[in-house]
Amino acid sequence: MVNKYINAVIAFFILSLLLYQCSQPMEQRKQPVSSQEKITKPVIYQMMTRLFGNKVQNNVPWGTVAENGVGKFKDINQAALGELKSMGFTHVWYTGVLEHALLTDYTANGIPLDDADVVKGRAGSPYAIKDYYDINPDLATDVDNRMAEFNDLVRRSHDNGLKVLIDFVPNHVARSYHSDAKPDGVKDLGEDDDLQKAFDPNNNFYYITGEAFQVPEGYNSLGDNEHPTKDGKFDEMPAKVTGNNVFSASPSVNDWFETVKLNYGIDYQNGEQTHFDPVPDTWKKMTDILRYWAGKGIDGFRCDMAEMVPKEFWAYAIDQVNAQFPDVVFVAEIYNPNAYRDYINAGFDFLYDKVELYDTLKSIIRNGATTDHLTQIWQRQEGISDNMLTFLENHDEQRIPSPDFAGDPWKAIPSMILSATMHRGAVMIYFGQEVGEPGLGAEGFSGPDSRTTIFDYWGVPEHQKWMNNGQFDGGQLSDDQVRLRGFYKEILKLCNESDAIRTGEFFDLHYYNRNGEFQGYSDKVYAYLRYAPSETLLFVLNFGDQAASCNVKIPKLAFDMMEMPQDSVTIEDFYNWNKKQVFTSEQIQLYGNGDGLRLEVFPNSYQILKIR
Repeated sequence: MVNKYINAVIAFFILSLLLYQCSQPMEQRKQPVSSQEKITKPVIYQMMTRLFGNKVQNNVPWGTVAENGVGKFKDINQAALGELKSMGFTHVWYTGVLEHALLTDYTANGIPLDDADVVKGRAGSPYAIKDYYDINPDLATDVDNRMAEFNDLVRRSHDNGLKVLIDFVPNHVARSYHSDAKPDGVKDLGEDDDLQKAFDPNNNFYYITGEAFQVPEGYNSLGDNEHPTKDGKFDEMPAKVTGNNVFSASPSVNDWFETVKLNYGIDYQNGEQTHFDPVPDTWKKMTDILRYWAGKGIDGFRCDMAEMVPKEFWAYAIDQVNAQFPDVVFVAEIYNPNAYRDYINAGFDFLYDKVELYDTLKSIIRNGATTDHLTQIWQRQEGISDNMLTFLENHDEQRIPSPDFAGDPWKAIPSMILSATMHRGAVMIYFGQEVGEPGLGAEGFSGPDSRTTIFDYWGVPEHQKWMNNGQFDGGQLSDDQVRLRGFYKEILKLCNESDAIRTGEFFDLHYYNRNGEFQGYSDKVYAYLRYAPSETLLFVLNFGDQAASCNVKIPKLAFDMMEMPQDSVTIEDFYNWNKKQVFTSEQIQLYGNGDGLRLEVFPNSYQILKIR
């Protein structure tokens, strides 16, 4: 009787959640890009473009481009793109393509030398844009022909069946911003600003009137290295407001002082009053920039710090762009879960799932959280899960094998399975992740932070082994790295090929099994179903460092939702890359008074089974 009562309570709880989802207003359930009408689930490969093809292995801290080398567009050759496509990727995010402030001298090519006092690292931050209409000269073999070389890369990518994403950085620009490549008739940012006003709805920047900008005290842009412009000064009068909303002419060294904030019509110093009607000049100029790149065949934009720009602008800009280029995809870097639905309603196709899924998975790996937290995430994301972009690494985050994260790339295997298969939304891999790049070294400005630098010229050692001097055949990888990359390839290909994952529904089994007092199902295990009319898959993940012996049961409600007969089912091994346990077809009762499916799941491993 007790078991029947518990099962009834659990079934009622799950049914209540489902009814809650169906009751949500339609505006909160924006149809995602990865809906059943689409063929593919987006699988994104992020590369730091200047590092990807670099073959130089010197890695001198604070090294110049001559010492440490830099990757070029031409290094991303047919072999590289073919390998990415064969691994299961559908999109490539080329990070750091737009021209940004840097310290290499390109004055011979008509590019002004940037001031070392407002540049971070020799290679500079790709998020301090110097010209929205131009290309980073570091990436071109022939600097004067850099736009044509980028256009060639876009064509090569498309020819290999890969869509192209680039960064759009709308919140801030480099202090040295000036466009010398803008199309005829386009006015530059700030060109018509009234410098006597701290705020004006049609100014492109905010100003600290009557005060000159001061380089942060103690800022040493290049360590002990010299540079012609390194003198502790930068001429800016009046001072512009710093990119992270610092309304002071003297930002701190910890601020985004190398950037200045763009004005979208919000008067932050007067109660954040909004001035959106008439449409602010910045809205129009930034929308034109998006249209310019979409017109060059760009398939989508990863929008930096999207929530620092008002959602009203995004609704305006995305509508304008999609009216002309309906297939262009918008991805928001966003960290406030309370704003997720607002930004989806503004038109974003995908949002970073950082604060909820990424942070939780990292905490589980580091033994700070249990798998019980995962059920809470899908409950909070009801109706928007298809709009989430999941990842375990990107340029802002620590590398998985680093001591500050997992210390071992294999410990992230269950997390990778979950990120890739939990929902129909996009999944992203950062270059080098698939071969266990640990992000070691103090590269220069970046320092020993367990990340691959975005500020310095550098070679990425484990990635270079896969690159193998431009052959991109993994010729220098260890056996363990080959095996790790093989795992990533298999799970990403599964995202391409499985109907259950691409178009199917999700059913959480964790709550039912954790609260049903079933033998061996612990807070290190997480089980769920993905099901479509043609296919039903059972996922059982073990996040623990010890083997898990557990019974997994499926409630009657799940069988009803899958429209599957409940009296008997066939279980067979579907996908077990490690091949440590093989199931033969068998009849087994998974609900009611049955014992469930008895599984042995190895440490930091998984079972994926097909239910017929």
